Amino acid sequence: MLTVLPLQAVDRARWDVLARGYKTFYETVLPAAQYDETWERLLRGDGVYGFGAHLAGNLVGITHYLYHPSAWSGDVCYLQDLFVDETVRGQGVGRALIERVAQAAREHGAPRLYWLTHQNNATARTLYDKVGQNKGYIRYDYPIVDWK
Repeated sequence: MLTVLPLQAVDRARWDVLARGYKTFYETVLPAAQYDETWERLLRGDGVYGFGAHLAGNLVGITHYLYHPSAWSGDVCYLQDLFVDETVRGQGVGRALIERVAQAAREHGAPRLYWLTHQNNATARTLYDKVGQNKGYIRYDYPIVDWK
């Protein structure tokens, strides 16, 4: 049975594996201290929030999200990170995590939920094309800190 719950302290070790898997996929190297800091922020709900997907009691997927102001509406919800263990992909874990963030966004009163992915992330885009709308925007980054 699949359950999606807010991340809890007992999830730390497995979250670390999944978070590092996510960052590795996007070829991003972070110092260990950054994982510690992010984990603490997630547990405190310090501007960023997270859910974990559990199958048979094992943490197999994570998502992180936040709210930010919009010039044209109330706070919008940004799903910043989503990662599912490759051994359980295609079993509804990613969709369940997105739906849980959408529920949180509705409860928060956010008029919109959005996320980004790399154009070559075909596996994720198969799901994203089913649950969301690609509106054709292109993202540009201006590097302030060199984390790749």
